[in-house]
Amino acid sequence: MAEAREFRYIVRIAGTDIDGKLPLVYGLSEIKGIGYTTAIAILRTIGLDPFMRTGFLTDSEINRLDEIVKDITKLGFPSWLYNRRKDYETGLDKHLITSDLLFHARRDIEREIRIGSWRGVRHRLGLKVRGQRTKTTGRLGMTVGVKKKRK
Repeated sequence: MAEAREFRYIVRIAGTDIDGKLPLVYGLSEIKGIGYTTAIAILRTIGLDPFMRTGFLTDSEINRLDEIVKDITKLGFPSWLYNRRKDYETGLDKHLITSDLLFHARRDIEREIRIGSWRGVRHRLGLKVRGQRTKTTGRLGMTVGVKKKRK
């Protein structure tokens, strides 16, 4: 007979509190840096049901998930699944989560600004960086609405 699992309303994985009522795949997606696809890949690789409630995880499963989520490169996924391919300093493929992800993103932006690249200039000026139109969107301040030509 299967052992009765104790339900927890809050589960802590990788420094993030996750609602125990969520299915495991959505619970893992609550961790910054892990999306739905990555969560599914992790859970299928280690053999957990993605749609089991997060609150029914045992202590050993929580510890195992915590260890794996902190470094998913151990699982041998293809590089396109990682969120930091060819790191600028090391050249390695990494997958960053939580504060590490935010820290590296901010540092990349600061590097772009410092070297004066086009993207860095756009960041410095507070303009759109990825080629979006700016004629009608992204307006800040008093200039809002349509400006009509005088006859």
